[in-house]
Amino acid sequence: MTDKLVFDIETKNTFDDVGGQKYVRDLSVSVVGVYSYAQDRYLIFDEHELNKLNKLFQDAYLLVGFSSKRFDIPVLEKHFTFNASAIPHFDILEEVEKSYGRRVGLGVIAEANLGAGKSASGLQAIEFYKQGEMNKLKEYCLQDVKLTKGLYELIKKQGYLWIPQRDVPQMAKVTINWNEPSPPLARLL
Repeated sequence: MTDKLVFDIETKNTFDDVGGQKYVRDLSVSVVGVYSYAQDRYLIFDEHELNKLNKLFQDAYLLVGFSSKRFDIPVLEKHFTFNASAIPHFDILEEVEKSYGRRVGLGVIAEANLGAGKSASGLQAIEFYKQGEMNKLKEYCLQDVKLTKGLYELIKKQGYLWIPQRDVPQMAKVTINWNEPSPPLARLL
């Protein structure tokens, strides 16, 4: 347990394909993008490389994502040999929802705080997969990981995010309290 991971997944299918949102676990993974702090690099795994992802996640002491507790982890868990829900997890959307009272999309929050938005949508990502446009799919997924990492770093630095409000030109300053856990001490042999 020596790594901190920022991650995002894309799926091959939609909620309509599996019978609705309550069947999120029935969605199929197309790609998973990850930023590894220990390796200081971005990684991408396709559906045939999930065994490598399993090992990477097993070595994590913290997961960071956006709507990842409700979506990404339930979809991924069937591919893991351990309980990924047991890993400490910082879900940016969950924290925004707690502080602000409603859900706000990654693109909207990233645009307001980082000046950069999403390059496509989740539905377009499914089309990339269906059309065999794997490079576009991987680029899109990694862009979401970069946005998520940028927001996470901003939260650690300043303790808040700006959230655009509906029908009001001013943004809301949403405080997000986060005390990052320290990595576990290396075991002595």
